[in-house]
Amino acid sequence: MGVEVGGEGWHLSSPAADMASQVSCWTGARMAEEVDSRTRKRLLLLPRIRILISIYTFEPRGEPDMSQWRAARYRVVEGWEKLPEGYRHLDGVGVSTDAQDRVYFITRSDSRVIVYERDGSFVTSWGEGVFTPRTHCIRFGPDGSIYTADDGDHTVRKFTPDGKQLMVIGTPGVASDTGHDPSLTALYDRMRSIKRGGPPFNKPTAVAIAESGDLYVTDGYGNARVHHFSPTGELIRSWGEPGTGPSQFNLPHDVVIHPDGRLLVADRENERIQVFDLDGEFLEQWTDLQRPAGLAVDGEGYIYVAENAWRAGERTFRRGIVPEIVQGHVSILDPKGRRVARLGLPDAEGPATFWAPHGICVDSQGDIYVAEVVASHWGKAGGIPTGSHTLQKLERL
Repeated sequence: MGVEVGGEGWHLSSPAADMASQVSCWTGARMAEEVDSRTRKRLLLLPRIRILISIYTFEPRGEPDMSQWRAARYRVVEGWEKLPEGYRHLDGVGVSTDAQDRVYFITRSDSRVIVYERDGSFVTSWGEGVFTPRTHCIRFGPDGSIYTADDGDHTVRKFTPDGKQLMVIGTPGVASDTGHDPSLTALYDRMRSIKRGGPPFNKPTAVAIAESGDLYVTDGYGNARVHHFSPTGELIRSWGEPGTGPSQFNLPHDVVIHPDGRLLVADRENERIQVFDLDGEFLEQWTDLQRPAGLAVDGEGYIYVAENAWRAGERTFRRGIVPEIVQGHVSILDPKGRRVARLGLPDAEGPATFWAPHGICVDSQGDIYVAEVVASHWGKAGGIPTGSHTLQKLERL
């Protein structure tokens, strides 16, 4: 199954009879609202076919730069992951690839790092007994070391690729004082309980590593800050406070460094990406996004965003109370943050569906890997059957 991404407008790469098994795609700044009403009616009336037409109001930043974007088709590789007998993962939290395109997948239930070859064959696993049930991120540094964030014990850890621990930042089990009340049931209420930005850490979510080896950590579920560390873990600076203004955060959830030196922070519950320089100076924000949870950047500077779903009835900072389910997606942005493609289908149990996209990466061949926290986000609400996919590979054709 595949889909064209690139060019203007939107289209699917197969005949209408196969639409239900295709990845849906919207390209450029001209989104699905440009589909004329007659075409939309024909699509929605097709028997046994469900096509999601997403209408999303956003702050325009002009037409995307398509000059460097190579039109691409993606095929969902069903059954790619060869999970060994006796292993399970109810949640896929994060995913990253090394210089040889081996895939490192960090999971919950059970918490570990699982290593695969590009073809999905199992290599090894490690981290059992090290991580809490709240693993949150995995990322490679320029020297080939692996970094993880664990919001369950308030730590960032550094490992060799075979799992030898090299460094721990943060005191395991000790949260900084931000006023956060973890006993509250609703995420919105827990976010509002954060009274101030605090020191590292209170439930850190992600780490980005500069060419210099400096670390940038988003912090997170119990804080509202980005922390900048030296390669050896000394704190250099922190910035951020709870709120919706520039340099304020409601759940800074992921962070990456663009090849041009900008720092991109996924401010998830404010539904935006904030852009900073490496000293923490605010540059701009991109607001035409849905709950950005995971970020990745390819070699050409294009940005891949895992956009998480909203459940009906959830209270939000931008939308108020969500009246009905808003499906998750994967968006591809040009280096200026303008969308060139959006991928995702609405069938909860089928491939090419992104109901709880959380972590994302792109390998050297342009293949996309998406990790989803299906059990955490939907399982407890009874929205998705047990055993739904938590890791998908989209192969670039």
